[in-house]
Amino acid sequence: MEPFDPTRRVVVLGLALGTLAGCSGLDLGSPSSTTPPPADPNAVPPGAGALPPGGGTRIGLILPLGAGGNAGAAAISMKNAGEMALAEFNNPELQLVVKDDGGTAQGAQAAARQALDEGAVVLLGPLFAHAVGAAAQEARGRGVPVIAFSTDSNVAGRGVFLLSFLPETDVDRIVDYAVSQNKRSFVAMMPDNPYGSVVEAAFRQLVGRKGGRVVAIERYKPTDAGLQGPVRQIAAAASQADALFIPDSGDTVPRVVKALQGGGVDLSRLQLLGTGLWDDPRVFADPALQGAWFAAPDSAGFRAFSTRYRGRYGQDPVRTATLAYDAVALVAALMRAQGGNRIGDQVLTNPSGFSGIDGVFRFRPDGTNQRGLAVLKVTTSGGQVISPAPRTFA
Repeated sequence: MEPFDPTRRVVVLGLALGTLAGCSGLDLGSPSSTTPPPADPNAVPPGAGALPPGGGTRIGLILPLGAGGNAGAAAISMKNAGEMALAEFNNPELQLVVKDDGGTAQGAQAAARQALDEGAVVLLGPLFAHAVGAAAQEARGRGVPVIAFSTDSNVAGRGVFLLSFLPETDVDRIVDYAVSQNKRSFVAMMPDNPYGSVVEAAFRQLVGRKGGRVVAIERYKPTDAGLQGPVRQIAAAASQADALFIPDSGDTVPRVVKALQGGGVDLSRLQLLGTGLWDDPRVFADPALQGAWFAAPDSAGFRAFSTRYRGRYGQDPVRTATLAYDAVALVAALMRAQGGNRIGDQVLTNPSGFSGIDGVFRFRPDGTNQRGLAVLKVTTSGGQVISPAPRTFA
């Protein structure tokens, strides 16, 4: 993000009432110039979620803090990011009520009920799809919106908005850019898992909508045996295509590419395409992937956020920590713009959208979101932007 300009922040937030009417997006990415003191990044305060002293508006934040493993670590990082947003936006009238759902639906329902009983006017989280549905049941009954972090579009809906990085958005951006660069015929290697199923459905629909042609799609398991058959099929179809889509993570994509090379696929004549999962050092380090394209948020915002986070907590944030930061910042900005009034669906679905750490985003009426993504090229020094992310939804 650009350096903080306190004058600009006052102007942007001061115009919030106008922007909500549709003039332009509300900028959430400008923090206070005061850096809060360092805090323990792993500390979950005793009685987390208990109301702090004093009045003010309560924001519920529901995360799997007690889940352990990667989920618990991500939850702590997201909690820290949410608290950092509240400190940087410096609104003493807002109080963050943190609740642990333990990573379960039952825990999420109980956590939502507790946060609502304590006066939360909006719920942020949970992280997992099954937990979102349970929390939403409690929130809908009280007319309180939920801004959740699941990547499963199926849990979006009335009063439930997803702020996550949805795979469908990645597919839309990379297919659109590829077609604009005269890539019309596509083959794809898709992981045989739920993520692959979502991506495949979006890919088939979007390629057709944008005037392209799907030559072949193969699903694979990430084992030698699981790759053999799909590689043979792609090798037979590759001569009819000019782009190859591999929407998988950084620990698997190099293996898939190696199997394709071993199976006789001439990757030099195919433009390799990926999703935001490619924003990974293991992808950048693979010689066979140099020059490949993938869609992702512009990393400048995350780098600036990470610097502030490290200064406060002494360690790096997880990639999804920006979701919690933006969620808290969004509520803080909207509450200020609304004069403290409750946040309704009409405000959240403002078509001009909002500008956060990872660029512009907006909520659709169905609860899913649209993000302004960049297209990046794989290089040994990281992702190089070749098509900038849009700054507005004009």
